[in-house]
Amino acid sequence: MVIVHRTPRSAGEEADPVLITEAAPSYEEEHAARKRKYMLMMGMRFPCLILAGIFYHTWWLALFFVVLSIPLPWIAVLVANDRPPRKAENVSRYQREAKQIEHREHRVIDGQG
Repeated sequence: MVIVHRTPRSAGEEADPVLITEAAPSYEEEHAARKRKYMLMMGMRFPCLILAGIFYHTWWLALFFVVLSIPLPWIAVLVANDRPPRKAENVSRYQREAKQIEHREHRVIDGQG
């Protein structure tokens, strides 16, 4: 979801949106976009086969359309299942200087007795 703020240029004019955040699209929006891509690519397969039938007298053109239609389902599935990568976020963490453990002799008490 992207949040925008509209500022009018003049009193009677509509404002142009100004982007104020770079929030990722919602899961539903992303899923709908991937479904549209899938349907478009799968919808291109049938016209390719029809064009191959129309151009049957030009064998190389018919072969081109048939060969073009073969990988479309595979590509459509890959595109539909592909999600955009997550943004790499740098987390601000407290960094402190490492201290060295004391280096001196310690008295050892023996537990006999």
